[in-house]
Amino acid sequence: MEDKINNYDKRKYLKLLSKEYKNIYEVAEEIINLQAILNLPKGTEMFLSDIHGEYAPFEHILNNGGGIIKSKINEIFGNTISKKERTTLATLIYYPEEKLKLIKEEEDDIEEWYNITLYRLIEVAKEVSSKYTRSKVRKAITNGFEYVIDELLNSQAGNEKDKERYYKAIINTIIRLNQAESFIIAISNLIKRMAIDHLHIIGDIFDRGLRPDLVIEKLEKFHSVDIQWGNHDILWMGAASGNEACIATVVRICARYNNIGILEDSYGINIRPLSTFAMETYKNDSCKNFYPKVFDETKYDESDKMNISKIHKAITIIQFKIEGQMIKKHPEYDLDNRLLLDKMNLKRGYVEIEGKKYEINDTNFPTLIKDDIYRLTDEEQEVLERLCDSFKNSPKLNDHIDFLYKKGELYTIFNSNLLFHACIPMTENGEFKEVEFLGKRLKGKEYLDEINDVVNKIWINKETIDSNLRDIMWYLWISPDSPFFGKDKMATFESYFVKDKDMSKEEKNPYYTLTYNEDICDKILKEFSLDLKESHIVNGHMPVKAKDGESPIRGNGKLLVIDRWFCKKLSKENWKCSDIYLLIILMDYYLAKINRLNL
Repeated sequence: MEDKINNYDKRKYLKLLSKEYKNIYEVAEEIINLQAILNLPKGTEMFLSDIHGEYAPFEHILNNGGGIIKSKINEIFGNTISKKERTTLATLIYYPEEKLKLIKEEEDDIEEWYNITLYRLIEVAKEVSSKYTRSKVRKAITNGFEYVIDELLNSQAGNEKDKERYYKAIINTIIRLNQAESFIIAISNLIKRMAIDHLHIIGDIFDRGLRPDLVIEKLEKFHSVDIQWGNHDILWMGAASGNEACIATVVRICARYNNIGILEDSYGINIRPLSTFAMETYKNDSCKNFYPKVFDETKYDESDKMNISKIHKAITIIQFKIEGQMIKKHPEYDLDNRLLLDKMNLKRGYVEIEGKKYEINDTNFPTLIKDDIYRLTDEEQEVLERLCDSFKNSPKLNDHIDFLYKKGELYTIFNSNLLFHACIPMTENGEFKEVEFLGKRLKGKEYLDEINDVVNKIWINKETIDSNLRDIMWYLWISPDSPFFGKDKMATFESYFVKDKDMSKEEKNPYYTLTYNEDICDKILKEFSLDLKESHIVNGHMPVKAKDGESPIRGNGKLLVIDRWFCKKLSKENWKCSDIYLLIILMDYYLAKINRLNL
């Protein structure tokens, strides 16, 4: 009986193999190739988190391979060429077209420079491609010169003198045919391609920075990438699906960081109705509490600041009203403590929160309806409807959100490491918190899997999905029980209106303190059936405040936190760029080779 089962299994596998391979020789060749690949060194993985629309530094870190390229240049040429020459070579690889223009203006003997530089580029290319198969390297050459580069990287022509003559003949021919520039660009792109074998984006592509659209377009072209959704990504995903609370929040954050341009210019979102409404409704209001967080006074004047501040205030009040409606619609969300608009006493200038009165810094709210605080005025309703229509019908936004779904998920297991953006909700005593979600009691991995399935279902059926299910996207943005958020409250109201700044503090989920303990990290890894000796947890979301003694390495080396040098405002409070570069450069070695690392 057992032999019959085994024969059946063999036939099943052979049938599957026959669909891909013509004969046994092709199968054997593929097995040999895969076995050889398994014995090569692991390709370099790069881990980035919390990019927040900061395209320029994101592009730079991809171009320099997280510091890997410069490190390789120093290893190869550290004792033979000057630091200035090494820096020039690195910059040439990062930005070949731009650097070539400058060099052509500076160099007296450009052919001699080409000759020297081509040799150096070949050496760097050999080094960064040494851990990959010849076939993979050749496939990665996308700018032409596949045969020539392959020959230069792999030639075994005779002895050293023969090889030198062979190289010299090829390089001289490249220069003589006026192909040196094109060749430099091609081999520089190959070096960058080989420096990073796989890219992990551990959440938060959107919000704050000016060009999240360019970040996504760069990722769309990247050869190998996965994405773990962050809370700001979920917010935009909810907005694109048509959730009104998510839409209002996205517009408010764009206004707060003076980034309305991403909506209008990049995604074609019509802001004019909101702008017209805001200018009229708040024309006599300075809106000083709504001045944008980022404001370039060399580009904008005081009138620009006033206009964006009015837009900012108008959409903030609309957001709080819509959120109030959502909370009342969904008592199961358990967010009644966020119903604060109706707790304000505008005559006396205070708001009552959890039985205590706190002074507020603004009492001008002309659109609040006394007997129905959370109802939108007719004008606000029209503004919101126009915004919703723009979000749902933006082709570019829908394309970008589609990409997030195709490449993204709540968590990823890759090379036995667990990657997710924020946290797994836990209790103070170190247990996975049981959460009621869509009528089910869930915790740990089971809870994350259910969320992942629901989020995908909402997008796939966005045209016909029930609005109650679509509201889950907003819940995942704001709920203390959301693995995307991981704090006790979203204190947006307090940060805008309450003078006591202690009220705007948001307490982290116990996960963030518990994971300093190795046993807790092991508990999480076990939950996902991962090897405790080889596996690690990598997440972002929470800034590492080095000045307060916080470390990105936790749980005796089992967990690494990567967050937030991309965001200009927040980076000042946490790591310097050089610290993050060091962390990323070490990451590949650390995850692949060791279980403990003390920095």
